Amino acid sequence: MDASIVLIGLPIALGIIMFGLGLDLTPADFARVAKRPKAAAVALGCQLIVLPIVCFGLCLAFRLPPLMAVGMMLLAASPGGTVANLYSHLFRGDVALNISLTAINSVIAVFTLPIIVNLSVAYFQPGDMQVGLQFKKTVEVFMIVLVPVMIGMAVRHLAPRFAKAMDKPVRLGSILILTVVIIGAAMSGREALMANLASLVGIVVAFCLLSLSLGFIIPRLLKIERPQAVASSFEVGLHNATLAIVIAQSVLQSAEMTLPAAIYGVLMFPIAAAFGFILTRNKSA
Repeated sequence: MDASIVLIGLPIALGIIMFGLGLDLTPADFARVAKRPKAAAVALGCQLIVLPIVCFGLCLAFRLPPLMAVGMMLLAASPGGTVANLYSHLFRGDVALNISLTAINSVIAVFTLPIIVNLSVAYFQPGDMQVGLQFKKTVEVFMIVLVPVMIGMAVRHLAPRFAKAMDKPVRLGSILILTVVIIGAAMSGREALMANLASLVGIVVAFCLLSLSLGFIIPRLLKIERPQAVASSFEVGLHNATLAIVIAQSVLQSAEMTLPAAIYGVLMFPIAAAFGFILTRNKSA
């Protein structure tokens, strides 16, 4: 599958997923988020401050080549992916909190992403390069999150019976579409993936597990309720790999920088699913 098809197909697939989630949401869900600002603040703190520090430490520990190290930091600086909403939905998290966090962090990332990446470039020194604010790319993520959700919520409001009937088919269909697109993405970059698998798989797995774990543990230690902690876990743990790949390719023009996000984009799905099942079996946490 051509890489351009993947970059077009993945946002479409995620848009369908977000439409399905919108079918299950009402304005009251967002009102509850406003009543619990602590959960949102802690999740954003984990994502914007804790994760870049953790990722930087992993890059040093695994001694990644400079270009790949910057690629990992680019991934860590990317906002939570819309897939986080799906996983939160499946494992009983606060989906409204996920959607709000993704939207807020997409705006904040306009400023934080270039700062983190430029600091990483300065430290690892892979060459003379910088990344701009890329406001257009952030707006695209913002639109992928909000527009389909608003359409889904409108459908639920105007035709509640239809929305209820379509909930399961849309959910199953979105998972199938997303699976096909991810497999296509992996196949299109299989040569680069296999050539660099040994050096990157370890740090990607460690980063994903730490992101999911810290996103859940820190809120729980701060007495945040379980549904919000689950939402935080997937929001912090599942990054927008597509955005990271697009920036690495179109802005930084480095194929090597795309590899961490490409490998992460494949491995995060089974890792997050396994983590979610562990959470559901250990409800005392």
